[in-house]
Amino acid sequence: MKFTVAIDGPAAAGKGTISKAVAAHFGFAHLDTGLLYRAVGAKVLNGMDALKAAQTLEPVDLDSDDLRNPDVAQAASRVAVNSDVRTALVAFQRQFAARVGGAVLDGRDIGTVICVDADVKLFVTASSSKRAQRRMDELNAKGMGLTFAAVLEDVEARDKRDSERATAPLKPADDAVMLDTTDLTADAAIARAISLVAVARS
Repeated sequence: MKFTVAIDGPAAAGKGTISKAVAAHFGFAHLDTGLLYRAVGAKVLNGMDALKAAQTLEPVDLDSDDLRNPDVAQAASRVAVNSDVRTALVAFQRQFAARVGGAVLDGRDIGTVICVDADVKLFVTASSSKRAQRRMDELNAKGMGLTFAAVLEDVEARDKRDSERATAPLKPADDAVMLDTTDLTADAAIARAISLVAVARS
């Protein structure tokens, strides 16, 4: 049967970790939709037109090891404000969401645009300082050597761009359940999300 879970939220709030865990727990497929924009952003950094990059995106493009670096993240945020790019990627996401067996999609406009009829909608958030600390720890563990101030500035810039864009701005769906992870461990946040999905399926 089809069962769709939409998980939205700003950068480094924990939606990716939660989404993967929810998908694994219930045996659903998982799509990190942010990777679509990162993959387009990476192609733009390599000289391709943004719309062409979106229209020619293939699943293999999501497997690149360089999609998690800060330059690609900023490029992804810039191309995400392009309404033509977003339109080009909508069909890809909706096809994934409609698959039999259940699907979890995480991003910034899943509950408000991509899957407005999702069976469960979560909006995962946390304070900007907590999110910056998490992102810094994650990137510095990979040898980036970033400062907290630089990462916080990056997080807040992305928040502003994502929230203020004209097309599909970052915001909770009216019927989304808010999940603030500022003071939660990853395990506690995952348990809360799993509980919410389990209730909806019962």
